[in-house]
Amino acid sequence: MTIDHRQLQDLEDRARHRGTGLQCEDILGCWQLTTIWPKGRQETNALSGWFLRSLGACLDISAGRNADLQLRNAVNLGPLCLQFQGPGHLRGRRPLLVFQFEQVELKLGQLTLLKRMLPSPTQGREPFFALISRSNDGWMAARGRGGGLALWTLKG
Repeated sequence: MTIDHRQLQDLEDRARHRGTGLQCEDILGCWQLTTIWPKGRQETNALSGWFLRSLGACLDISAGRNADLQLRNAVNLGPLCLQFQGPGHLRGRRPLLVFQFEQVELKLGQLTLLKRMLPSPTQGREPFFALISRSNDGWMAARGRGGGLALWTLKG
């Protein structure tokens, strides 16, 4: 997979004007973070990208019970796992993947070291990813609420 910032910007412009047509079932799976571009930059943040890849940063999206989707965002350091979990849904034709992490958990193997409920974000300030594209080759790109651009690959 080789895609650069310029190609992603072209796809993003297209998504803004025409939408992506993405549905919930299109984004299900475990997505490993591969590349990040900070807000306003055309160069990747190589150090952050390397660090997050080495921690196995992943966004796991599954079908939810009470919500359209269930999200789990996690990093791992050996047997230590830090994960955030909560519901999400797609909104609009672009669409936005709007989510709310309700719980944070720190685990050592099967042992739960910490489990806390998180406060709800204020109305209109929910985190989201503005989906740009999801390829048949197994990558997905989105822009986060903070303006950064992320590229994930679907884990086998």
